[in-house]
Amino acid sequence: MQLSEGRALLAAALALPGVAPPAAAFDAPDAHTVGVRHLDYQDSQPGLRRVRVSSPSVWYTGPIGADWSIAASGGADAVSGASPRWHSAVSSASSFRDRRLTGEVRLTRHLERSAWTAGIALSDEHDYRSRAVSAGVRLRSDDGNTEWSAGAAVTRDRIDGADPSPVVGDRRTTELIAGITRITSPHDVVQVQASVARADGVLSDPYKFPDRRPDRRDQATLLLRWNHHVAEGPAVLAGSTVRTQYRYHRDDWGVRAHTLGAEWVRPIGGGWTVTPLARLHSQSAARFYYDPVYDPVLGAPFPPGFGATPGRLLSPDQRLSAFGALAAGVRLAWRIDDAWTVDVRAEWYRQQGTWRIGGEGSPGLARRDARIVQFGASRRF
Repeated sequence: MQLSEGRALLAAALALPGVAPPAAAFDAPDAHTVGVRHLDYQDSQPGLRRVRVSSPSVWYTGPIGADWSIAASGGADAVSGASPRWHSAVSSASSFRDRRLTGEVRLTRHLERSAWTAGIALSDEHDYRSRAVSAGVRLRSDDGNTEWSAGAAVTRDRIDGADPSPVVGDRRTTELIAGITRITSPHDVVQVQASVARADGVLSDPYKFPDRRPDRRDQATLLLRWNHHVAEGPAVLAGSTVRTQYRYHRDDWGVRAHTLGAEWVRPIGGGWTVTPLARLHSQSAARFYYDPVYDPVLGAPFPPGFGATPGRLLSPDQRLSAFGALAAGVRLAWRIDDAWTVDVRAEWYRQQGTWRIGGEGSPGLARRDARIVQFGASRRF
């Protein structure tokens, strides 16, 4: 079988997350689809629940004439809980409650071997406002087996830290991304994607004290994906698809991160599909992150020598520490008929300094756990 003859199979079985299948990427959708989704997130540390997020959203995709399409989404997140100001000390936790409104619209022009997209996105909460514009292009080879993609986005944020936080100001982030997706056999798709980003302005966290970060952050990411469809073999494997990915991230703050993920998409009959998934993550600490060892005179949360070195860069943010993490979950989807699809996904996450691979993790931090439950339904008409 020639590679081009396998595109219909690959479009259904090997769709890469976030990337339209090669067989349909350049054609306007032939139907309208409306969906709803609800995500519930809870993270915790031993003896204390931290942040709870309830996030309902709606989305729509559909054609505009023969050569245009539109995609839109909107949501209202309710965020509440207790977030540590420094490290993972329970005594530092402060309660909060907030609501975030989000929205996004993307317009795409479909041509014979290319698709051009432009979009806008916004997010508003009482102390944070974000506005973004983006543009991208996808190009397809003559045989339909290779896709090149490129895109750019600019985001402007306004941070108004709650009293008595001194963190107030603007942030601008510019991102560039490029990639290639290739059908390498009737059963395999590979993708290589690289991106760079620069953030300028206020990058300190208004809810952690003391927290003083550089006013610039340069980041680079490499993403590798391989999807393999098992056409033949034992009954438990035949007809399934294995999706794997590796992500490497680095920045000029000193963070080096590796993430390895895998999903097994298994049809089980009657329109049902079950997808177990797992991820492994490991990272080094930012060079200005400080461990939970405090000044003998000033005490917590100040690091040793804080009073003698005013203006130094420092952060107790656990997300900038050295740690390892494991995540595991499962997604169950049911295509009821040609119009209706429903799905539910549950995921569990654990982060610990001692789990870092290839080096020592940051000491003295309580482990962090999280669970995510997500439900979705869509109708095509």
